[in-house]
Amino acid sequence: MKILLLGKNGQVGTELQRSLKPLGEIIALSRNEANLDDPRGLTETLNRYAPDIIVNAAAYTAVDKAEEDQASAFKINSEAVATLADYARDSGILLVHYSTDYVFDGEKPGAYVETDTPNPQSVYGRSKRAGEQAILDSQCKALVFRTSWVFSAHGNNFIKTILRLAAEKESLNIVADQVGAPTSAGLIADVTARAIAGYQAGAIKDGIYHLTATGETSWHGLASQVVQQALANGANLKLVPGDINAIPTEAYPLPAKRPKNSRLNTRALSSALDLALPNWKIDVNRVVDQLTKKAP
Repeated sequence: MKILLLGKNGQVGTELQRSLKPLGEIIALSRNEANLDDPRGLTETLNRYAPDIIVNAAAYTAVDKAEEDQASAFKINSEAVATLADYARDSGILLVHYSTDYVFDGEKPGAYVETDTPNPQSVYGRSKRAGEQAILDSQCKALVFRTSWVFSAHGNNFIKTILRLAAEKESLNIVADQVGAPTSAGLIADVTARAIAGYQAGAIKDGIYHLTATGETSWHGLASQVVQQALANGANLKLVPGDINAIPTEAYPLPAKRPKNSRLNTRALSSALDLALPNWKIDVNRVVDQLTKKAP
């Protein structure tokens, strides 16, 4: 089986190169090697490699920049996805794609389920929802995984930012009224591989699924956990958890509106794959260990 992986250098793409290996031959391409800004060139790439499965881990993820760069966000997150979906439909192959909690407005009291009505509040969120809709409209075979608050030991993410700032500053102000489940790129990649195998075995059907770690926290809670674990590892930080100040979203204005509730109910995916997803702290601590523990 030939798997075409797009976005190989991203957080999820890097982990997918590991997790997909047992499933077959992997052709992993970067954004330079498969230009999602060019639909014609993307189609030529697809025809050249003729994959059995497409796994699209490439995306426009600059949430705030997208507010002023709507054309680029929609070209990559929607138009390119439509090209992939049409190719998958015409070729009769499976498309695996990743979406986001930003397709929801964050106003629901509890965790979102897959059938809740999307209502994105940012350009980024609208572009990702348009990508979902393009897949649905194409009627191709597809698994779409909505996830949230992604992190890993590589790439740029909130955990690495907090560790850098904790080494420089004696206090930080972090938003405490946005709630979600920090989810590691490694977990997303591992579940993706299991889902592909499950799809081939008939255990899971086409559709949109929520894929996050279990439990919940705020950005303030996540920052506190990161600093606590790093200090336990002997990291040389100026900051301690007690000096991380909880602030409301309104005190830290950004161009793009963030959903205050990013909780996603993962029961549908867990049931289909007979899978117990881990609590968010497990992978957060593991990644902090990777970044701060000294080699023996």
